[in-house]
Amino acid sequence: MKEIFEEMMSMNPNFRGRPRGPGRGGGRGRFGPGRQETRADRKTVEAWLAGRLPQEWQVSPGELAIDDDEVLIVAHLPEVTLPDNSEPSAVSVAENARINGFREETRERRMQIASEGEAALGRAVSWGAACGNTRTTFTTTNIPVMTRLRMADRQVLDTLIAAGVARSRSDALNWCVQLVGRNEGEWISDLRSAFEAVEAVRSRGPAGAQGSE
Repeated sequence: MKEIFEEMMSMNPNFRGRPRGPGRGGGRGRFGPGRQETRADRKTVEAWLAGRLPQEWQVSPGELAIDDDEVLIVAHLPEVTLPDNSEPSAVSVAENARINGFREETRERRMQIASEGEAALGRAVSWGAACGNTRTTFTTTNIPVMTRLRMADRQVLDTLIAAGVARSRSDALNWCVQLVGRNEGEWISDLRSAFEAVEAVRSRGPAGAQGSE
């Protein structure tokens, strides 16, 4: 039980272990006006970003996280040169300083690219940066996800609320998703890779499909 509560606290900074009565998720969200209905596919997103992002930001396709709602771009910054005997804490301070400098110095340019990207790609554009072993995301998008649950499933969420793990059903559902992502990360990754392989094969189509009568 102790291990479970420690994991709850690590995943939810608002967790204090104080019981709360059951409640329902927050208000319904909605997407902003002018959102493009037709979203570009991944290859189109990668091509657009390759042409639009400054080369000095060093963003590789592997550092693009793309789903139906958002593109997360992580720029790789040059590593900080410190004496070989530097403490890990000093290295962390230097890497965070470089990331924060990049964030401030590129703010207006990133905002302009994000605005253009949302119009061209039909997704919100978010940013992050990595330097050495330090990786930080600046802005990410919270997307409302609606679902219907039967009583047994709702009771799971209400138990998390009563135990103080979550403040609402939406918060509890978010906690469950994070728990699965943390404990089943390898399986999720394998599943995503398998899906991408199927999509690649499907995009080529059946042999001899063209020109047949």
